[in-house]
Amino acid sequence: EFRSDTDTEVVAHLVQELMNGSLEDAVIAALHEIEGTYGLAIVSSRDPHKIVAARKGSPLLIGIGEHGHFLASDASAILAHTRQVVYLDDGDVAVLEAGKYRVLDINAVPRSPKVDRIDWDLGAIERGGYAHFMLKEIFEQPETVENAMRGRLIVEDGTSKLGGINLTHDQLMAIDNIIITACGTSWHSALIGEMMIEELCRIPVEVEYASEFRYRNPIVTENTLCIVISQSGETADTLAAMREAKRRGARTLGFVNVVGSTIAREDDGGVYLHAGPEIGVASTKAFTSQVVALALFALKLARKRGLSVTRGMEIARALQALPDHIRAVLARAEQVEQIAEEFKRAPNFLYLGRGVNFPVALEGALKLKEISYIHAEGYPAAEMKHGPIALIDEMMPVVFVAPHDAVFDKVLSNIQEVRARRGKIIAITSRDESALKGLVDYEFRIPETVDLLMPVLASIPLQLLAYHIAVKRGSNVDQPRNLAKSVTVE
Repeated sequence: EFRSDTDTEVVAHLVQELMNGSLEDAVIAALHEIEGTYGLAIVSSRDPHKIVAARKGSPLLIGIGEHGHFLASDASAILAHTRQVVYLDDGDVAVLEAGKYRVLDINAVPRSPKVDRIDWDLGAIERGGYAHFMLKEIFEQPETVENAMRGRLIVEDGTSKLGGINLTHDQLMAIDNIIITACGTSWHSALIGEMMIEELCRIPVEVEYASEFRYRNPIVTENTLCIVISQSGETADTLAAMREAKRRGARTLGFVNVVGSTIAREDDGGVYLHAGPEIGVASTKAFTSQVVALALFALKLARKRGLSVTRGMEIARALQALPDHIRAVLARAEQVEQIAEEFKRAPNFLYLGRGVNFPVALEGALKLKEISYIHAEGYPAAEMKHGPIALIDEMMPVVFVAPHDAVFDKVLSNIQEVRARRGKIIAITSRDESALKGLVDYEFRIPETVDLLMPVLASIPLQLLAYHIAVKRGSNVDQPRNLAKSVTVE
């Protein structure tokens, strides 16, 4: 009998106790006594030229190189050494030795998993002259948004082509409700996707935190479509939510960035983001690619269900113009840095938006708190009166996402309320609004686009604001404390 405060140490002791033959035999015997999820790489002084790996619920892959084999939880970690990988499935045990590898199941039966190729460019995992990966990834967004649409957008028909969704015309027409489940930044893109799908397709959509979905007995039928969103494709709660939706009879679509990830292998169909590796822990380019991919799906589904060609072409042209609009925003990044200098010592921030821009406020607040460690809240602008207005004084910066859309006049009223209480106002706008003169302290203008796509443009100055404030406060921007890029535990 042995005790430990850490589960990892228990595994090591258990393998040692069972070590009567080979290391892999001891590991397999130990796995039969272990409950829960794990991603293990085990070496032994008795057999130092061998690594035994095991996976259940936590991602692991083998990199197959010319001069050696590698073990990693993410493909970006081994890109400098090889592009050939084998993704391990739950229950797999891998044995790595000099110049060779074997994959077994948990009963020691040999398996022959396929070898995949990672097509990411090696330069994508290098900073390339930028101070941080996050800044590089912010500036990559014209290209990553374009990549998300390449070969998919059909402007002249006002629709899109998404070959990976694996849904027939009849199955698309039979959908009577959609559930989108995700975590963190992906949950914010899900909220935007909800509004896109409901407006264009007229199908009811619910957005669920993946971590809550399984525990509330959700209503799921065979005509439910469950969309799961995860940059890594390995987020534990999102993967578990997808499995639960499948168990209840729903069809599942995965919107992921990492090719060959667990969600991509287990979903019924899906859409790859094609954003390339995202190294910075705080997601930027994956977020905008998620929004664009959801827009492509909404456009396809809407046209199938009766959206006019004229309206479809309007959305398609707006999507086509996004990369150039993003370049225009990034060309004025220095303006955001000046705003960051003014507010780098602020202890709190409030972000406000309405309609499709409310999730942008949530995302802006999340970015700031993730990397600068400043307390920040995102709220629907109209809800300010129901609590947050009590916090507003001359020390409270308030960021308004206020493009000229259908609810601009309502947001203007909220801006006036903050000004009356001497709050410091930063406004993200899309026109030279005379109504804002004298009301806001700082204004950053983004190009105009259709209302549903405004979040793509409005989120970018907020990414830059969070980045520059964090840098000026001396934070570790790419690896903020207590956070991980891929959350593979529940």
